Amino acid sequence: MDKMRLKLLYSDLKSDLEVIENELAAAVNSSSHLLNEASLHLLLAGGKRIRPVFVLLSAKFGNYSIESIKQVAVSVELIHMASLVHDDVIDDAETRRGRETVKSQWNNRVAMYTGDFLFAKAIEYITAVKNTYAHEVLSHTMVELCIGEIIQIEDKGFVDQTVRDYLRRIKRKTAILISASCELGAISSGADEKTVRRLKRFGYYVGMSFQIIDDILDFTSTEEELGKPAGGDLLQGNITLPVIYAKNDPTIHPLLQKVFDGEIEEREMQVLLDEIRQSDGIKRAKQISNMYLQKALHEVKQLPTNSAKKSLQNVALFMSKRNF
Repeated sequence: MDKMRLKLLYSDLKSDLEVIENELAAAVNSSSHLLNEASLHLLLAGGKRIRPVFVLLSAKFGNYSIESIKQVAVSVELIHMASLVHDDVIDDAETRRGRETVKSQWNNRVAMYTGDFLFAKAIEYITAVKNTYAHEVLSHTMVELCIGEIIQIEDKGFVDQTVRDYLRRIKRKTAILISASCELGAISSGADEKTVRRLKRFGYYVGMSFQIIDDILDFTSTEEELGKPAGGDLLQGNITLPVIYAKNDPTIHPLLQKVFDGEIEEREMQVLLDEIRQSDGIKRAKQISNMYLQKALHEVKQLPTNSAKKSLQNVALFMSKRNF
């Protein structure tokens, strides 16, 4: 139901999103049968295509043309796809969106080269944009994404993380690519500098809110809704905001340590998940997510009035209130 609601929010982009989908299928095509299979496996798993949607909506604040904008939309989605493939290797994840991951279907080697291939195709696509500043934005984004992944590896199993540690990590892991999607959409359509900056900030705030909700859902949603095991982040050693707020509870802290020492039993894991759900960690994390959402909505209010303005607001509200 929620996925249907999301599609309705940007139903006026349906034909343009079909163009993007077809272009993505063409982009992952190569002379290697194995690369084709692995890339299509990920592409056919679907996704919300949030980043291309933000590219298209942001481009509406300039001279909109799907033929020129599609290069940017495909590029940012390819980067997102590549980061997911690499993520699954790092986290040793078996499923994503209810399907086997590339590393699970094939192996780590195939997954890493598939991710590298998708990154390379993203760079190839962005070269069609003549504004060289767009190239700078994309390359900087890719660098920050990689740094974010390394920081996440360094932070794995480190119980005494702070809220600041977490926020800096998700900025690189998630928010920066959504921010770049908005910025690049506006740049490539020739929007004015003030609007470009505002859309960039909007994307950052939405991205922060989005990732915090994602981390909350890892505890509050079912495996069926998530397409992966509930509490999966914790089992992979990743400390998220609800855990940071709840970790000093005398019941939770020792169980967390057992998780990261690899000594926790299935029964104890269920106790830990229940304790986190019942703690104030979920509520406090939602408050931080809402703070970022309000900042994003403030940026939208300052944008020039057009058909995309209301859509940006609605998609931002949905992303921060969703349950999948």
